[in-house]
Amino acid sequence: MIRIEPEPWAAMVAHARSAYPNECVGAMLGSIGNEKLVRVALPLRNAFEGSQAARYELRPEDLLAADKAAGERSMDLIGIYHSHPDCDAYFSKTDLQNSCPWYSFVVLSIQKGEFDHANSWLPNFEQTEAAKEELIY
Repeated sequence: MIRIEPEPWAAMVAHARSAYPNECVGAMLGSIGNEKLVRVALPLRNAFEGSQAARYELRPEDLLAADKAAGERSMDLIGIYHSHPDCDAYFSKTDLQNSCPWYSFVVLSIQKGEFDHANSWLPNFEQTEAAKEELIY
């Protein structure tokens, strides 16, 4: 289960809305215990050089910087969030192929510029499928 506190949740939704009609991407920082608790949303740059309306790309150096930021705050890098403009909050084949199996992946559906719904996904180690993770926000 992943629980996102109100402040980072509001930041994630605002980031997704401001990036619309393109996809946004960011990191979720917090703690991992009986549940994953997101306490900070860290917006990152969508580095995809093509149409960002249907894809995001995360640079390795940005992921490393997010991990470093988590450590500096005595937190864990829990996972990655990104938005899907004008479509559902599913985990696409591209998302799966570019995933890391030790992170949670929260996908926010942004319909006509407004938040609609979200899901969290846990990819397996083979990156062949992702299970839906309980998400509380």
